[in-house]
Amino acid sequence: MNEPVVVGVERDASGRHVARVLRPGAFLAPRPLLPEPDRLRIALVGTRAGLLAGDDLGLRISVGPGARLELVEPAGLIAYDHRGGRSRWRARVEVAEGGELLWCGQPFVISSGADVLREMDVVLAAGARMLWRDTLVLGRSGERGGSVRAVTRVTYDDEELLVEDLDLTDADVRALPGLLGPHRVVGAVTALGARPPGPPHHHRAELAGPGAQIRLLDTAAPAVDAELTAVWEAWSRP
Repeated sequence: MNEPVVVGVERDASGRHVARVLRPGAFLAPRPLLPEPDRLRIALVGTRAGLLAGDDLGLRISVGPGARLELVEPAGLIAYDHRGGRSRWRARVEVAEGGELLWCGQPFVISSGADVLREMDVVLAAGARMLWRDTLVLGRSGERGGSVRAVTRVTYDDEELLVEDLDLTDADVRALPGLLGPHRVVGAVTALGARPPGPPHHHRAELAGPGAQIRLLDTAAPAVDAELTAVWEAWSRP
């Protein structure tokens, strides 16, 4: 396993946000940005190309009680042709009581020939919140795209809030009507730990507990990006 990137943020006795741990991993390095008055901002900067066959990109993110962290991705990620191999992307997130994580992810492109397992595990204490934006793009321009299985597990106050296994490994199956059809872009904004405000949306799904998700499909990224940006801006307001 490649070394994971580790980010740990807390509030000190004076209420100031501090980064207790900023440890680079094999693929990403955490870099502090100019802070906002109410949060700490950390960029996840790529340090090597990936993903390639055999790569294992790990992230461990922790937010302490009452702290607020915003993760910024300056660029997206591309999984290249794995030539029969497989890669893995996995994140472990823990947010303590009263803490909040804002993670506006950039597109994750699954090139033809890639085979990726993506795992997101989130543990939220009572009163914790997370807002997550993610976009999967099946293939670069002119490609059908490789295989990806995206598994998401979220608990809130020790109860399951969201458990999803999005299996897009078989290109023929995912192209069937009622699944993705002709679409190759899958984007979502997911609110965890609180029901977001805003007007009704025809693609909004309420979660079993405090939370909601808006997921969009399209044949190209710009339309999805524009609509999800509007959702993100509405849901991320304090």
